[in-house]
Amino acid sequence: MTSAVVTENGLTDALNCLVDRVHGAEFAVVLSPDGLPLGSSRQVGENLAEQISGVVAGLIALGLAATRTCDAGRLRQVVVQMSRAFLFIATIPNGTILTVRIAGDDVEVGDMAYEVALFVGQAERHLPITLGPASSVTIGDTGALQRRR
Repeated sequence: MTSAVVTENGLTDALNCLVDRVHGAEFAVVLSPDGLPLGSSRQVGENLAEQISGVVAGLIALGLAATRTCDAGRLRQVVVQMSRAFLFIATIPNGTILTVRIAGDDVEVGDMAYEVALFVGQAERHLPITLGPASSVTIGDTGALQRRR
């Protein structure tokens, strides 16, 4: 079974809606399994998308190492708490990666966690790619990108 192909504008609109729904959300970016930007919310320039790509690649690698070390199953999310912001990184079942930044003194981190989980659950409607069973990849228990069988 393959997901429907959606235009890039559909993904941009979905990411803009995600950012608009949570107070303090600043941007959202979706990356391919190999770290290439697939789409982003408004105000994300090429430079920021490339920087986020590099940061997320490193954080995903650390998360995958933790899942291997702890024998804890599939990596679902990495959250980075900074003094003035949070970075949510969530894996999507087809291998793509959602990254959202939320900042401010009065932000509701729980609201963002909920919205990220909701987006991941509905991601196939928004992604501008089609991954069939033969080419689907997931971030698996071994920490490597694996093909589904």
